[in-house]
Amino acid sequence: MAPLPNAELVQNSLQLYRYLLRCCKQLPEENIRQHYRHAVRQSFKVHADEDSPERIQQIIKRAIEDADWVMNK
Repeated sequence: MAPLPNAELVQNSLQLYRYLLRCCKQLPEENIRQHYRHAVRQSFKVHADEDSPERIQQIIKRAIEDADWVMNK
């Protein structure tokens, strides 16, 4: 399963959140979709107070890499 196009356009946390939820919609089974949607929401709650632009970019890059891995699994 290919990752969604335009991952390189993700620049901020809201765009990342939307991108990851769209990726979840492509997963084959409902219980898997629910699991990853929950994980995405929890991760955003954990990192909500992040204010370092460098750290935010690291998180975005890692989240997209992880999403690509999950989609190709």
